[in-house]
Amino acid sequence: MPAIDDCLRRAMTIRGAIGASLIDYTTGQSLGLQGGRESVAPHADATAAALGTASVVHAAMQTAAYAPAVPGDTVEDVIISTSAAYHLIRPVRTGFDSRLVLYVWLDRAEGNLAIARRRIRSLAEDLA
Repeated sequence: MPAIDDCLRRAMTIRGAIGASLIDYTTGQSLGLQGGRESVAPHADATAAALGTASVVHAAMQTAAYAPAVPGDTVEDVIISTSAAYHLIRPVRTGFDSRLVLYVWLDRAEGNLAIARRRIRSLAEDLA
């Protein structure tokens, strides 16, 4: 799908981007991926990374502690930080009941978390 491929190519232009993927978090299936080192799967294959991302999103979306506190409140993104990287997961909001998330793996030393979050938000909006 050209729109997905273009979005992921643009995600890879974010300073420090190591990999990017669009994932259906209900199935754990990757709909597209771009990446450098080890594709988009640190210490695993791309399928395992997509399934792991889906599990994280499920936890954030379904767990009462992270559920929207007020009407209209939604999970904007999920950020996992390690000593070497940031893993940014952004739901793609569409007019229908979308179950897609944009995942970007960012090198912590090279990337800028604030700028990456803004770029990923814009990319997710473009996909919607």
